[in-house]
Amino acid sequence: MAFSMLQLFLLGALGPRLVDGIGISPAVLGLTTTIGFGTAAVLSPAGGRIVDRIGPRRSLVALLLVSAAALALIGAAPGAGLLLGAVALGGIPQALANPATNKAVLAAVPPARRGAVTGLKQSGVQLGAFVAGLPLAALAAGIGWRGAVWTASGAALLAGGWALRGLPADPPPPPAPARTSFVPRGMVAWLAGFSLFLGAGIASVNTYLALYGVQRLGMGPTQAAALVAVLGVAGIGGRVAWSKAARPGLAERLPGRLAVGAVGAAALLAAALLASPLVWVGAVAVGVFAVSGNAVSMVLVMQRAAPGRAGQDSALVAAGFFAGFAVGPPLFGLFAQSGRYGSGWVLVAAEFAVAAAVAFLWSVRDRRDGRGRRGDRQEPGA
Repeated sequence: MAFSMLQLFLLGALGPRLVDGIGISPAVLGLTTTIGFGTAAVLSPAGGRIVDRIGPRRSLVALLLVSAAALALIGAAPGAGLLLGAVALGGIPQALANPATNKAVLAAVPPARRGAVTGLKQSGVQLGAFVAGLPLAALAAGIGWRGAVWTASGAALLAGGWALRGLPADPPPPPAPARTSFVPRGMVAWLAGFSLFLGAGIASVNTYLALYGVQRLGMGPTQAAALVAVLGVAGIGGRVAWSKAARPGLAERLPGRLAVGAVGAAALLAAALLASPLVWVGAVAVGVFAVSGNAVSMVLVMQRAAPGRAGQDSALVAAGFFAGFAVGPPLFGLFAQSGRYGSGWVLVAAEFAVAAAVAFLWSVRDRRDGRGRRGDRQEPGA
């Protein structure tokens, strides 16, 4: 999970260095996120079906090898063209990550422990944020941003070799299922809508937080990158804690509450224009509330997916999340390009508010229909 989205956090944490190093504008920096997550959103429904067919080990090995290739190309990019192409390639592991890891959890973890384990594996994404924002950013200060990105590529390659040797073999492929629709329905559709607006806000924070620190708060590049690391550490704790708390009956109410907390986090980032230390509090709050909302939505999918549908349903919810990641940064970039970060954070707060409204509406409807207290479902053989 850390490697699947590491390129996003690297582009955000190293954004000030890329803007200066290869001459890209803040708007193009936002476009990198659009390209990567637009690709992931388009491929996610097919990715879920692929994972259901070939199994989690093969999927995870492919994810890590493609991540290594994408990072290597980012490090070699002389300008915006190859950079955007490499980021598009990095959309493939993003499309595979949630369905592959969710299938692995369902296959190997008892139902009573799945919430906690899902939170732990979802926190891997925030581990990537920490690594990008602290050790890799510090490494970039010494050997340059290209060397730091190539180091991450080598680590992904080593992880792919470990996955091939260390993970249990995949079961034989199941019989080909009847064709299923790529259109989300029911709970999956609501969670995809929630994830769309949540992802738009989170992606804007990930992409522009370090640049905000440099351009408006007077930070150096390494100190600003540490904001991403702080967000990552807070996200790890938040995802583990909230996912463990997401028991059937309570899990349905958590996404809306977390999105409301995320609105407050965006307000803190805006308030940092008046009192700069608040940016650190805002970064922590984004991790605890906004980032954790995605992990809780994945817990809900695993609790309530129909047999054989965990991969596909996970992918459809992830597609909504990735679509938000594709849409959010370019909109924020319009404000960043002219230095109007305060207006950008207001936009992020509005996106989180819409996510909260969607989650609360679904929760009310779910309780009315009497569906919110069903026990966990299991995939066959889990």
